[in-house]
Amino acid sequence: MEALNAIVSEINGFLWSSVIIILLVGAGFYFTVRTRGVQIRYFTKMFSLITESAGKKTADNEISPFQAFCVSTASRVGVGNIAGIAIAITAGGPGAIFWMWFIAIIGSATGFVESTLGQIYKVPREDGNGFRGGPAYYLKNGLGHGLWAAIFAILISVTYGMIYNSVQSNTIALALSSSLGLDRMLIGGVVTVLAMAVICGGMGRIARVTEWMVPIMAGIYILITLGIMLFNITEMPRVFGIILRDAFDFQAVFGGGMGAAVLTGFKRGLFSNEAGEGSVPNAAATADASHPAVQGLIQSFGVYVDTLFICSASAFIVLLTGDYTSTGLTGIELIQWDLAQYFGPMAPKAVSILIFLFAFTSLIGNYYYGEINIGHLTKKKWPLNLFRVCIAVMIFWGSQADLPLVWNLADLFMAFMILTNVTAILLLFPQANACLKDYERQLKEGIQTPFFHKNVLPSQKGIYWWDKENNYKE
Repeated sequence: MEALNAIVSEINGFLWSSVIIILLVGAGFYFTVRTRGVQIRYFTKMFSLITESAGKKTADNEISPFQAFCVSTASRVGVGNIAGIAIAITAGGPGAIFWMWFIAIIGSATGFVESTLGQIYKVPREDGNGFRGGPAYYLKNGLGHGLWAAIFAILISVTYGMIYNSVQSNTIALALSSSLGLDRMLIGGVVTVLAMAVICGGMGRIARVTEWMVPIMAGIYILITLGIMLFNITEMPRVFGIILRDAFDFQAVFGGGMGAAVLTGFKRGLFSNEAGEGSVPNAAATADASHPAVQGLIQSFGVYVDTLFICSASAFIVLLTGDYTSTGLTGIELIQWDLAQYFGPMAPKAVSILIFLFAFTSLIGNYYYGEINIGHLTKKKWPLNLFRVCIAVMIFWGSQADLPLVWNLADLFMAFMILTNVTAILLLFPQANACLKDYERQLKEGIQTPFFHKNVLPSQKGIYWWDKENNYKE
């Protein structure tokens, strides 16, 4: 097992330090230029689309654009947004935060393209309530690569549904055990039961749970950070100065290749916001949207929420305290230490509750992706039920296991997913770009709610839903 772990780590080191970063950054730049900065031009529009959709009522397995946004946010906003940022600052310096912001803005264009494609190639569920879609669907229906579609469906189901969920439950168990003194087996049992109660309710229940949990957990964390920032308002110019100075420091940028600040910021941003990984389009495709570009814009805003809001909150907590070089701590321990400076000894317990919220929503969001892709592989019921049993086993096992090999395998699978998905969206970009132009044309004509018809696309191959203008349910 140690030898296998060493081999997998070596492969991951090569892929994640060069190939994956070059591919994701290059694709982000390409999409930004070709869409004329869609993620910047429509920033305010993204927010208005989310707020308009927030109050929409749904039934059964129907998913609103806002619910799809919450599911994807639940999956990508996890413990890494807290612990990972502390690690990034201690490893790459404060300048890593600037480059994390930079890559989030670039990656938001990639998020728009892949989520728009997820909507274009979505298919209705067998029961007529809601949709399925994502990279497996546009790989098969849009590009005609059925084998790669099946491989991707298996990879994302195993990686997100099983491996990542075992890691999330492990994090929950460690946090609650260390701060509250609870038995890890008991924690694992409770988390498994709670997760399965949501999961077995299907995609509709998952969407409704994340719809209220995600705003609460993100809101609490951001409010805590805003309180700390206001308390230290006179220190904020200094913090921004440190970030900018370190980001453009000659030693940081050019020392050791790209420099610790640039490389660490790029990695943290790419790992955190998931743009290009092929996970978010699965959630985006399930939404009942009036136009694919609408959901593309909404999901593009999710990159900002993840990186510019949540990750920045963690960064400000660490940098305002300013002791990240002297404590010898990193990760979640550094965040707990820094919060204790403001809120006293109760801070570690409060952080453990936040970790539970972040990790639990990731559990059910990760499963959501698995169910969508199991539906791509087979229409039979028993494989989905077996998948749910495997999820329960992995959640319970993960709460007590030692996971270095499992985590390394997840990174390897994720690298293969990125290579497959980014290649696919580069090939299908003309479809997404034509969709964006159609949306912009209707907005210019004064149409408040643009509707989509597939005949505006260069190719209608493999598109099974957008064949009439009355598909959208008001």
